[in-house]
Amino acid sequence: MVRHGAFAYTWDLVGDPSAGDRIASLGVDTVTLQAAYHSVRATTAWHPRHRVVHAEHAAAYFRVRPDRWTGRLRPPVPTWAVEDPDRFGTASAALSAAGLRTEAWMVLTHSSILGRSVPELTVQNAYGERFKHALCPAQAEVREYALTLVREVCEQYDVPALMLEACGWLGFEHLGAHEKTSGADLSQCARDLLSICVCAACSPDEELGARIRTLLDRELQDGVPAGDNLVDALGPDLAGALFAHRTRVIGDLLRDITALTGDRQILLMATDDLQVTGPDVGVDVTSMSPTTYTLKCWDGSDTPVKAAAARTDVPLVANVNAVGERPDELPSLVGRLVAAGASEIRYYHAGLASPARQAAIRAAVQEVQ
Repeated sequence: MVRHGAFAYTWDLVGDPSAGDRIASLGVDTVTLQAAYHSVRATTAWHPRHRVVHAEHAAAYFRVRPDRWTGRLRPPVPTWAVEDPDRFGTASAALSAAGLRTEAWMVLTHSSILGRSVPELTVQNAYGERFKHALCPAQAEVREYALTLVREVCEQYDVPALMLEACGWLGFEHLGAHEKTSGADLSQCARDLLSICVCAACSPDEELGARIRTLLDRELQDGVPAGDNLVDALGPDLAGALFAHRTRVIGDLLRDITALTGDRQILLMATDDLQVTGPDVGVDVTSMSPTTYTLKCWDGSDTPVKAAAARTDVPLVANVNAVGERPDELPSLVGRLVAAGASEIRYYHAGLASPARQAAIRAAVQEVQ
């Protein structure tokens, strides 16, 4: 039996008494509901009170208890859409009333508002520049902030599962302001190099930063490619040390989160590529064991699931994009993903999908039971 679930925002549900039944009509049994999330602008086609929600900054959508936050990092509360001090609780109750299981969708290290307030806790590139959207998980205060997010949700809500997004480093790639970076023609390797954090908690040795700057300036100014990948560019020793550091930090955080969550299912948004920084953390899937790995399959390919299934016995969730270019291909894609080894499917996104895209979700659920 394949579990089908859909992502949703709290503002899709709070203030709309018909939203729970509308999501249930898709045929899914689970909703991955935003509990801690970054800034976004989203349409809300059916809500009786709004059509566009602009979440201006990262926020906690659960009840924030001030006495539980002792460090410099504490999540702001939302001021947009409808007023409700416990949006996650209200929305999850509506889902439960519609017969749906709720899992908490938690973005841990992506917060521009917190990064701007405490920039020394953000990712620092090889030029000393800070990526304010990216909290560095190697920093002790960031780690405690992430653990407190998880602890607060687990203490306040009887959710059976947590979907963890941005459980590691975010890097250079970030859509913000008016993006003016494409003209530099940076290769993927160069983008990966520019995403490497060299803050004091990540790389006290100057050798890595110096090597990165040499490679990047050569590509930016002379047009000489930095390399095919990070091992090629940095050499096996520097690249190996970088990957070992990332694996250690992410693995330690995941173990502490698992200890906090008891028998709840932990769905780690991941990719089996140690070079990757971003919302889907780059990990060696043989090196750690969440309850499940959630693999993004937004390009219509089943390769992420096939590759991970060949390397790990940890169950796999396929994250598919119902708001992409070809929603009509969703049923066939889901069939291939289950055949490749996915035991669960999550559809992105119930609240953002048009009627035609919702119909594609229904067809995909019916395709694979």
